[in-house]
Amino acid sequence: MSVTPPPRPWLHPLLLAAGLLCLVLAVLGLFLPLLPATPFLLLAAACFARSSERLHAWMLRHRRFGPLLNDWETQRAIRPAAKRSATAAILASATLTLAFTRMPRISQVALGLSLAGVLAFIWTRPDGTRQG
Repeated sequence: MSVTPPPRPWLHPLLLAAGLLCLVLAVLGLFLPLLPATPFLLLAAACFARSSERLHAWMLRHRRFGPLLNDWETQRAIRPAAKRSATAAILASATLTLAFTRMPRISQVALGLSLAGVLAFIWTRPDGTRQG
């Protein structure tokens, strides 16, 4: 496995920093209910794939993240359990947002359409290698 170098040398440290920031946000997202972990995890892996072979390999070997990242990188697949978790988190955050904020109707519609688009994307991806 080799790192695809960024097209510009100055991009390397930026990708490394972005990867580290996304990894921190992904870990925080595991504990904070309204912060999504998966998009930040995928972004971190993508940044590391172009900036740090060591960190990218570590993520792919990680006991918890590795199988999900491997599914995404090899098949563009999301496991059913991850789809269900993402759906629950999205619906919970939308419900809390709508219940505890005063948003104009157009913002509510925009939120609903955006989240419906995200859910459609998630549920139209193939299932990962391990079911459940």
